[in-house]
Amino acid sequence: MTPTTVLTVAGSDSGGGAGIQADLKVFAALGAYGTSVLTAVTAQNTRGVDAVLPLPPRLVTDQLDSVLSDFAVRAVKTGMLGTPAVAAAIADAAAADRLPQLVVDPVLVATSGHQLGVVEAVERLLPYARVATPNSAEAAALTGAAVTDVAEMTTAARALAAGGPEWVIVTGGDVDAGAEAVDVLHGPDGTTVLRAPRVPTRHTHGTGCSFSAAVTVRLALGDPVPVAVRAAKEYVTRALTGARDWELGAGRGPMDHFGWSA
Repeated sequence: MTPTTVLTVAGSDSGGGAGIQADLKVFAALGAYGTSVLTAVTAQNTRGVDAVLPLPPRLVTDQLDSVLSDFAVRAVKTGMLGTPAVAAAIADAAAADRLPQLVVDPVLVATSGHQLGVVEAVERLLPYARVATPNSAEAAALTGAAVTDVAEMTTAARALAAGGPEWVIVTGGDVDAGAEAVDVLHGPDGTTVLRAPRVPTRHTHGTGCSFSAAVTVRLALGDPVPVAVRAAKEYVTRALTGARDWELGAGRGPMDHFGWSA
């Protein structure tokens, strides 16, 4: 059987825990064939980002044209865009209805604190998103309001959905909710709070990329958005659990994408 094809538009993580590398791992782990468009090259590892080189918008567009002209892509996710010019090129493709089931992961700041994107770049794409997946810090940057608890996550999700995306899920891995990891999903069906046990681990590098990649695969396979989001949350919880005792790198390590520790 021919596998379902999905596409990631994102930056490269030389440490392999986030970005294009993480997305392709998730695609493979969940049974999809992954294609990619690179927006930037980074020098990074588990301890942080040392350098970022955005690619020229024309080269990004050429990659996109090559993939879309040859593959029947069923869903697309974006991650790090790098510059407004690159975001504009991707937004043009979305406006032309070339990016089906678009999932926008508004990558603005790496776990290390290094700025990887700008708000203006993300805002160009939000009106075309079927699902947007900001974490609490990204939601705060996009709305201009604090996002520090579940109530503020709910307000942010509703505000962002009013600006274009059909569905918004504000992920709360960095929000203090006690023993739970809480996410807030808002869309045409209303607002839902998703809860799961918090996994005690420092190995959280790439959680946002991996979550949005998992949502993308599930949408490509035909899941409704609420079902896709729940499946993605379960996947990330398993991946965090599997890697909690790993010693890959000296900082925030990657997750167990393939269930090696299951």
